[in-house]
Formats: sequence, C-alpha cells, structure tokens
Amino acid sequence: MFNLYTNKMNNVKKFFSIRDLENLSGIKAHTIRIWEKRYALLAPERTSTNIRTYSLGSLQKLLNITLLYNSGYKISKIAKIPEHELPNVVRELVSQNSSKSHAINAFKLSMINFDIALFQNTYNSLLTDRSFREIFWEVFIPLLNELGLLWQTDTISPTHEHFITNLIKQKIYTSTEKIQTIEPTREDKVFVLFLPENEIHEIGLLFVNYELLLKGYKTIYLGQTMPLEYLVDLQKYYKNLHFLSYFTVIPTKDRLEHYIEDFTNILSPDGSSKLWILGRQTQFILKDKLPEYIRSFESVEKLSAAL
Repeated sequence: MFNLYTNKMNNVKKFFSIRDLENLSGIKAHTIRIWEKRYALLAPERTSTNIRTYSLGSLQKLLNITLLYNSGYKISKIAKIPEHELPNVVRELVSQNSSKSHAINAFKLSMINFDIALFQNTYNSLLTDRSFREIFWEVFIPLLNELGLLWQTDTISPTHEHFITNLIKQKIYTSTEKIQTIEPTREDKVFVLFLPENEIHEIGLLFVNYELLLKGYKTIYLGQTMPLEYLVDLQKYYKNLHFLSYFTVIPTKDRLEHYIEDFTNILSPDGSSKLWILGRQTQFILKDKLPEYIRSFESVEKLSAAL
C-alpha cells in the first residue's frame, strides 16, 4: 500500500480525459464537446487510438469558463474573451462575489494550479460576510466531499489533495489559536483527541477540536498516529476523560472490533474512560454491540448535539 501511494505521489497528473473534466467542472461531457465544436473553447489532443486528452492548461481554462458560466455569463460572451484575459476576469469576479458555488470552483482551480494566492483571496472574500465556522460548514465540507470523489475516480493526484487540505488545515489552526487563550467553562468532560496508528487524515479531528473549544471544553490535542499505550499516562492527571478519534481509513473494517477490544483492555477495563468515534469507518461499526462507554457518531453535527 505504501509503495503504491508513493508512486501515485510522484505521478502528478498532466493529462485529463473528458470524464475527468466533467468530474472537476460539473459540466457534462456532451456540453463540453458542443462548446469545443461551436466555440473552439478547448483544443484536445488525441492519442494514437484517437481518444481525446486534455492538458492541464485546458483544464484550468475550463474551470475558469465554468466559474463565469455558473455566474450568469453566456457561453457566447465567454468565447469572445481573449484566453490570456480569462484568469483576470475570474479573479475579479471572485473578489466581488463570495457565494458558495463560486468559492468551491475557485478553490478547485487553486488546487489544480497550485495557486496559493487564489486560495487566500477566495478565503478572504468569504470572510467579509461569514465566520470561519460558517465557511467550514458551507464551503470546505462540500469541497472536501467533492475531493473525496475526485480522488476515488483518480481525477486528481495525491499532490493536489495534499496541497488543498494543508491550506485548509492552516485556516483551522489559525482559528483555533484565537480561542485557545480562553479558559474552559465546561468541567464535565475533558477531551483527548487523537488518530490511530497509521491514520494521517487530520482535518476532521482538527475541526472537532475547534468545535469543542468553542463550546467551552478543555481539549488535549495529540494528532496523528497515536498508539493506545501512549494515552495511559493521561489518566493520572484527569478524570472524566473522553478519548475522541476520527477513523477515516484506519482501523480497517476487519480490525475495528479488535481496536475496540484493545481500547477496553488498555484504557478502560472498568469502563471509566470513554471513547467517541467519528469518520468514514464508523459505518462498519455495529452500534448495538458497543459497550456503553464507547459511542459512534455519523457526523460532527450528531456529536455536537450530544454535548
């Protein structure tokens, strides 16, 4: 698995199929072909087997076109804009309009082009009428859901994913830092946030930490790939410990039951320490078979409602 992942990391995608363009832009392949024929908006190359392929430049151009098109520009008008002027028109539009759909497309364009300035400008535009929390719920979560689908269909490379997710993590860090100086107001629970060994997908856990701090709880954030044995010492310092983890890909489906048994044996043989779990892998947990000190949540909203 590691070697496969490493190979993918070194293989940044430079050419895209028309299906890739459809996945990234939301414009149907049939419509893209019509635009090509009628307005010469894109100039695909063809492989030796006569299959259309599109360069990174073509993808960037289509995402720019999509932004304008979804903003009410007629395709006939877009076709008249000189190609070198398209990025400038898009940047001006993004600076003036902070709507959700515009922002998501702008963030995708930023990702494909590794354009930090576009990411920052789009984010700052959103901040003019939204809080960080609103931006995360309304824009970043839908964007991350789209990225998951793009990753599964091999439309984007891990390099693109890492680029955009690290920029999002920076915003969570900055927003979290602002509220960490405030003393906790809730004393009924102390949350210890960690990811299992070999789990590195941290965005969900970072945002849960932000939400808990916002609600007045004390949190101890430990982050990625933490063995359960390393958590034992915390029990010497705090009561009412609630360990909280995010299972995105680890533990795997066949290891979930074993992981829960290990937690019980190592950290809660008497049921005094709690474990709250979120993440994609929770769909494989049989909730009715969980001990009462372990809870599984389908979403951050469901967890928030339980506080």
